[in-house]
Amino acid sequence: MRVAVVGGGMAGLAAAHELASSGAEVVVLEGSDRLGGKLRLEKVGGLTLDVGAESILARRPEGIDLIRAVGLGDKMVHPQTTTAAIWTHGALRPMPPTVMGIPADPAALAASGIAELADPRILPVPTEDVSVAEFVTERLGRDVLDRLVEPLLGGVYAGLTDHLSLRATTPQIAALGEDLLTAAAAARAAATASGPVFAGLVGGVGQLPAAVASTPGIEVRLDSTVRALARTSDGWRVSVGPTTDVEVIDVDTVVVAAPAPAAARLLAEEVPEAAFALAAIDYASMAIITFVFDDAVVPEGSGFLVPPVDGTFIKAATVASNKWGWVGESGRTVIRTSVGRAGETTLLQHDDADLAGRALTDLRRAYGTLPDPTDRLVRRWGGGLPQYDVGHLDRVDTIDRALAAAPGLEVCGAAYRGVGIPAVIASGRAAARRLTAAGTMDA
Repeated sequence: MRVAVVGGGMAGLAAAHELASSGAEVVVLEGSDRLGGKLRLEKVGGLTLDVGAESILARRPEGIDLIRAVGLGDKMVHPQTTTAAIWTHGALRPMPPTVMGIPADPAALAASGIAELADPRILPVPTEDVSVAEFVTERLGRDVLDRLVEPLLGGVYAGLTDHLSLRATTPQIAALGEDLLTAAAAARAAATASGPVFAGLVGGVGQLPAAVASTPGIEVRLDSTVRALARTSDGWRVSVGPTTDVEVIDVDTVVVAAPAPAAARLLAEEVPEAAFALAAIDYASMAIITFVFDDAVVPEGSGFLVPPVDGTFIKAATVASNKWGWVGESGRTVIRTSVGRAGETTLLQHDDADLAGRALTDLRRAYGTLPDPTDRLVRRWGGGLPQYDVGHLDRVDTIDRALAAAPGLEVCGAAYRGVGIPAVIASGRAAARRLTAAGTMDA
């Protein structure tokens, strides 16, 4: 059985791994010159570092399972510190215990000086989808939303809580029920006893794509843009390459693991209802700016988040040399900063030197004196993060129903039910398993 996987990010690679492990012959068609999507390693100041995603949620099994399956289990590590701060009201303040920004210890919140907790209101969870902002503000006040929930979601989605769907982005908050504070305290206590939250790899999680792609049965073709998909009498025809020299590949099944705009174009002829829903998914752009210092002293802790209401340029900073032992062993100080939120359409139009200079200015305001960096690297992620706006899960249901009428065709990726590495891997594996369960993998 021959399968084409369109897209070589982690969702497509996870689908390819699952299919190849089931005996399929898989060709991964990636339009760019590299695999891995938002996982990427680059040299900065002589160090090889993650310049995209740098950690994996360890409390979901999919990422850990795939790491072990491709032979990287012995490199898996957990952060040395997860103690984070909020940079607000002119100071770095210790982040109190929360569940996605919902305070789990009101006394610790008060002591931190981060936000004022309004008189809590105990209200039913709405049956319809609402924005995160509407749900939280009505129950705990705008200050908790602006200075705790918003910066946390800004780091994950680069989105704004006034638009983000409660059920798609923060089901943990919806699951707290009517009494948010009481339930958050109980949930936080239970989570503390359940082991490490995050994991990484010595040498960077950017090693994972190549390890997955080396699975027997997977052929990778880079610089292979897929132009069209068409149903045939016994499978699918995939048109690949430049318009002046299109190559046709006939396969039995197809997994489209491209971002929503590209997936919408590919599905427009054969599954127009799914294409229409995919076209409604917006994306936000952002950038990671990595600095390497030879002699910099920063406070302990993994870094800090910044509430958008404080008007800073950066939205977060991670001290990678504190967080990861293998980075700290270099003897250098490595700080990653992130910039860019939904709606900030002009921010990333600045050149690299300007982006890095403005980010360094914010770091010096937050940490005090910092020397000039030995090196820095700006990695832009244009259209990198899908926006799960209110009603997102209804769109995904529409896509699923439409694809049910197109046997042998599946979709997966960050545009559907989660943007984190484990969620994206789960999406790819589920797409592969649907093909298997439908009998399309039979020889």
